Amino acid sequence: MNKQKGFSLIELLIVVAIILIIAAIAIPNLLRAKMAANESSAVGSLHTINTAEAAYTSNYPTLGYSADLPTLGGASPCATAITTAACLIDDTLANATTVGTSKSGYYYTYLQVVSGGVGTAYSNTATPANQGVSGQRNFFTNQGNVIRYGSTGPADVTSSPIQ
Repeated sequence: MNKQKGFSLIELLIVVAIILIIAAIAIPNLLRAKMAANESSAVGSLHTINTAEAAYTSNYPTLGYSADLPTLGGASPCATAITTAACLIDDTLANATTVGTSKSGYYYTYLQVVSGGVGTAYSNTATPANQGVSGQRNFFTNQGNVIRYGSTGPADVTSSPIQ
């Protein structure tokens, strides 16, 4: 009797095929989970910005809302808050204003409304850096502190609020 040691080529091919099938099932779920995490991070970031804007208007009432996102941030260690670097949000979020500087797959577009030299209103949108890969939905918020989403395009003040 001749005893065989190891595995045959067919057995190895079957194992590899099973691994590939499992990977084909698992990878799309992983990508969807990553998009959901990025979207959740974007909503959290918009909430953080809303809270920082309330603090900014409280600290600098003669200026109103901040001029832009970098104004709410500040380079680390951020020991002294000033009107142009208020140290209210993380500098990574404050500078996530382009696709290249996105935070968790989203970048933010901030607009301030000025009346009489005072920031009277603002709006902020969160857009996926790579639509359909880093996130699916777009988000919007303003001084009303309601975060809204758009599933098929940009979100605005008329979009559905997040429940």
